[in-house]
Amino acid sequence: MSRVESQERIPKYTSSLLLWSFILALIPPLSLVLALSTKSLFLLQYVHVTSGGVWTGFDLFMSVILGRILASLDLPGRVEIAKRLTPTTFFIMPSLAATAITAGVYLAQSLGVFDLRSPWIIAAGVIVLILSAQGFGVFMPNGMRIFMELAKPNPDRQKIAKLNGINIKLSGVQGVMQIAIIFVMAHIAVYPP
Repeated sequence: MSRVESQERIPKYTSSLLLWSFILALIPPLSLVLALSTKSLFLLQYVHVTSGGVWTGFDLFMSVILGRILASLDLPGRVEIAKRLTPTTFFIMPSLAATAITAGVYLAQSLGVFDLRSPWIIAAGVIVLILSAQGFGVFMPNGMRIFMELAKPNPDRQKIAKLNGINIKLSGVQGVMQIAIIFVMAHIAVYPP
């Protein structure tokens, strides 16, 4: 199959959704660069809390709300949502995750609480590793698999729905892990190591 044939099979709206996701995904890291370059502790904390809050909220929405909606749809309906959801979230979710995590490390260092001997810092690190492994080891590869399946002459709709379902369910695990890390961060903020 040629590249032109592949592009014809992928819905036209996919490229505009990917572009939108890419442009939107630039905002969190650029905000982090601004916070770090101006050495603004306020802006650094704002970027960390905002990117982490949006990331957590989105994962909880995906699992609690969208998961229920998808479960009530037939296969073609689930595939149609996956065809739009995957490109829309493809860049923004990793951007939010990477920005929240990076800003959190810089914030902990700026506040003098980044002590690798602290069980709370270790707990935060373990949670971050789990979140990162899930995001970059499952979410992104599944997104790529969905794109590749859509590019085939006869996409396997069952496979697309299954991959998207895995991502939706995993977003619930991500949400729980993010709530756990918020608990850890609240403890560190009130009782610094």
